[in-house]
Amino acid sequence: MNVVLGVSGGIAAYKACELLRLLTESGHEVRVVPTRDALRFVGEPTWAALSHNPVTTEVFENVHEVPHVRIGQEADLVVVAPATADVLAKAAHGLAGDLLTNTLLTARCPVVFAPAMHTEMWEHPATRANVATLRERGALVIEPAVGRLTGTDTGPGRLPEPEEIFQICRRVLRGTPRDLAGRTVVVSAGGTREPLDPVRYLGNRSSGLQGYALARTAVARGAEVVLIAANVALPDPAGVKIVRVETARELRDAVLAASADADAVVMAAAVADFRPAETHDRKIKKTDAEPDPIHLVKNPDILAELGERRRAAGAATPRVIVGFAAETDDVLANGQAKLARKGCDLLVVNQVGADLAFGKPDNAATVLVAGGEPVEVPRGPKEDLADRVWDLVAARLG
Repeated sequence: MNVVLGVSGGIAAYKACELLRLLTESGHEVRVVPTRDALRFVGEPTWAALSHNPVTTEVFENVHEVPHVRIGQEADLVVVAPATADVLAKAAHGLAGDLLTNTLLTARCPVVFAPAMHTEMWEHPATRANVATLRERGALVIEPAVGRLTGTDTGPGRLPEPEEIFQICRRVLRGTPRDLAGRTVVVSAGGTREPLDPVRYLGNRSSGLQGYALARTAVARGAEVVLIAANVALPDPAGVKIVRVETARELRDAVLAASADADAVVMAAAVADFRPAETHDRKIKKTDAEPDPIHLVKNPDILAELGERRRAAGAATPRVIVGFAAETDDVLANGQAKLARKGCDLLVVNQVGADLAFGKPDNAATVLVAGGEPVEVPRGPKEDLADRVWDLVAARLG
């Protein structure tokens, strides 16, 4: 497919070289359209060599090819990374002073902006208004990452990692719908750990891959995403707000706080059902004697509490609650019982065990629907299951 990579004049422009490599190596024809200031950070020969296409910032070069119109018309995707406050403002107000802004005006394909700037610039009311305008027009503006900026500053405004921007572009090029635009969703991922002593814990095998696939796909579909990650060692997905937790009780507090204003909550994390009744502040030493038994107590049932709170309040927030049930036997029977007991709208039931689900790139599941027929999702990449879940959520959100 034909991809236009717009590069604006920010220090993060060098990261766009990696994004360009990922796009070209995945088989796409990429035309780089930098701004004049972008060439102060990365020169024209670099972009031309990496893209194997000519590079210019001007509308009056190769005029016979009408590049200011043709490039946008022929594109299947335009992605601007980094997108500075200046380019966002020009795009929002329809200015067309160079080849990139002309291309943005003529493009009739999906447009993705990956902003990068200092925190004060990102949070300025003018920038926020420009972002809102672009989103209302159908552009996908990714939330910037939080981290180290130019100099010693830290905060929101960092360009997401190129691999994560590429993952969003790949989903958009697949034709992912924008049916979650304007929605806020909460996704939990990973597995909780319940400490026994400073060294040991009671945990599970969840890697967080399915939850992260759900978060990435929700961003590509236009949602504002809060990802609550329990002990996950994966790269941060682009465009999400991440809340890190360790235990089931920490996860509960984070989910309840984030879900107060959410349209949908997807509980993909593997939450420990039990925790040690006693936590030792020093490592338990091995001796010749047999160790004392470890007594367990129940953890809070977060999914059931979400449903109960919604019923008790008589409110419609969150409008859709999705649970996950990992089962080793009697999969559907156990799932149906959980669906009735938990009070959720959808329950994704999958079989786990040796070489199944945990830590694997693929998954298969049955989505149980309250008041409806089950939906079978055959084994495939975890993003396929994520898409099917969001299809069902979007249908319920209307």
